[in-house]
Amino acid sequence: MSVYDKLNQLGITLPPVAIPAAAYVPFVQTGKQVFLSGHIAKKDGKPWVGQLGLTMTTDEGKAAARAIAIDLMGTLHAACQAAGTDLNGVKRIVKVMSLVNSTGTFTEQHLVTNGASELFGEVFGPQVGAHARSAFGVAQIPLGACVEIELIAELA
Repeated sequence: MSVYDKLNQLGITLPPVAIPAAAYVPFVQTGKQVFLSGHIAKKDGKPWVGQLGLTMTTDEGKAAARAIAIDLMGTLHAACQAAGTDLNGVKRIVKVMSLVNSTGTFTEQHLVTNGASELFGEVFGPQVGAHARSAFGVAQIPLGACVEIELIAELA
């Protein structure tokens, strides 16, 4: 099944690439690798503000991470198009790095990040979607967002 068929089956519409909020670009390709800048969680088009362990539950954070994965796939789609391919040309989701706005006592950053990791596996399949990963708890994220995730992918 193509990546786009799977997205349709899941009822996911990819968003356009977000305009950077500072001095950076949404993605950079070098060789066969594409590096996507960090994307913050958004809800209803605005930053999804909150802190895990204080104002948000692990399940809410997981939903925010899943929403970021959809935004990341929109950016990855644009990066693929710039390289002359599409999401079916992704050879591997290589690495995901997740920053979780959390209290000092919150220890479920890895479970929050599963919201993104599980969706990548579901959309791209286990051979392409399985990736290396880091999940960190941080004191704050720009605009007060609850989660920020960046991604590295390899194109065929």
